[in-house]
Amino acid sequence: MNTPSSSKNRLVSVTLDEASIGRGNADQEHERAIAIYDLVEENTFGVPEEDRGPYALTIALHDAKLALDIRCENGDPVITHIISLSPFRRLLKDYFMICESYYSAIRTASPSQIEAIDMGRRGLHNEGAQLLAERLKGKIDCDFDTARRLFTLITALHWKG
Repeated sequence: MNTPSSSKNRLVSVTLDEASIGRGNADQEHERAIAIYDLVEENTFGVPEEDRGPYALTIALHDAKLALDIRCENGDPVITHIISLSPFRRLLKDYFMICESYYSAIRTASPSQIEAIDMGRRGLHNEGAQLLAERLKGKIDCDFDTARRLFTLITALHWKG
């Protein structure tokens, strides 16, 4: 949970741009909702050289690029970062493939098979979070868990149902 000293460096709301995303299947929608809930409940999120937090974040896709629209809690604009998704292409492709295997496996596979697939899925997810943190360096200050949850939401935007 956030401490009073870090209360400005956090997100109080996260919105996915409806025009950018398709509706996912039940598993995808559930993952999106959990990621947003977890992200708002516990996060470290700051904008270098800004002291206007806590922040509201809208995540969207514009021309195949990631748009992170950051605003003050009251809605005043802070900054919008546009980030190329090209460095994520291979990772996203692999991640979606293993997610499909995972969702299929949880219905039919043995516990040890499910665990093996899930370990691979988590590994790719961590790799995505690390890449995102690197791409955000100097633009947004966040901890690994926040980057991980943000990566979940990026996959939600990129995976158009």
